[in-house]
Amino acid sequence: MVKAEAVHKSFGPVEVLKGIDLEVAPREVFCIVGPSGSGKSTFLRCINHLEKINAGRLYVDGTLVGYREHGNKLYELRDREVAAQRRDIGMVFQRFNLFPHMTAVENVMEAPVLVKGETKAKAQKSARALLDRVGLGEKCDSYPAQLSGGQQQRVAIARALAMEPKLMLFDEPTSALDPELVGEVLDVMRDLAQDGMTMVVVTHEMGFAREVGDSLVFMDDGVVVESGNPRDVLNNPQHERTKSFLSKVL
Repeated sequence: MVKAEAVHKSFGPVEVLKGIDLEVAPREVFCIVGPSGSGKSTFLRCINHLEKINAGRLYVDGTLVGYREHGNKLYELRDREVAAQRRDIGMVFQRFNLFPHMTAVENVMEAPVLVKGETKAKAQKSARALLDRVGLGEKCDSYPAQLSGGQQQRVAIARALAMEPKLMLFDEPTSALDPELVGEVLDVMRDLAQDGMTMVVVTHEMGFAREVGDSLVFMDDGVVVESGNPRDVLNNPQHERTKSFLSKVL
C-alpha cells in the first residue's frame, strides 16, 4: 500500500529525511516511533504530499505520489491532481483542526459534499453512522467547543473516514490529549485495525504499538535505525540507539 524508496527531505540546509526505504502492506498497522525531531511526522506528511520530497520515490497503492515520471525525471503534478490523490489518504493530526463553527456531523459531512459531490442528505446519513461508529452518536449536533479533546479527536477520525480512504495516516493522534482521554481514541484505532484498515501511525503509545501494530520502525536523525515485529523490537532491541530510546520511554 505504501512504498518509500530512498526518500530525502530537506528544509533549507537541514536534511530531515536521509534516505527512507520501507513498505507497508495492505491491511497492515505500521507504527513509527522515535524521538522528537527524528523525521517521523515529516515522513508521514510526505506520504500525502503535504511536504514535497527532494529525492527518491513514494508510492501509494502502486501510484507515484505528487509526481509523474518521464524519462527518469520527476515532474510535479498540478494541485488538482494532487488533491485527487489525497482523497484516498485520510490523515489525523495531533491537533484536531475541526471547524469551530460547525457541529460534529457538519464537520464530518463537509468533505463528501464539497469534494465528492454527495447530496447533503446522503452525507449526513453517512456522517451520523460514522460518529456512531466512533462512539459519538449522541454528540452529532455538538460543536467542538462542547466536546472534550478525546471526543474532538474521534470526530477528526470520523471526518477522515468519511472520504472512504484506502489508507489512514495518524500523526501522534493522542499527544495533545489528557492521559485519561487517550484510551478512547486508541480504542477507535483498534477497531479500525480489526476492520482491516491500512494504517501508518506515528506514536509514543508503545502499548498500542506492541498490541495492535503489525510492523514497527524506530527512526532517529532522519533514518530508519531498526525495524521488525513490534514485540521483538520493543522487547529485544538490537541497536544501541533503540535501546537507549526505549529505556527512557518504557
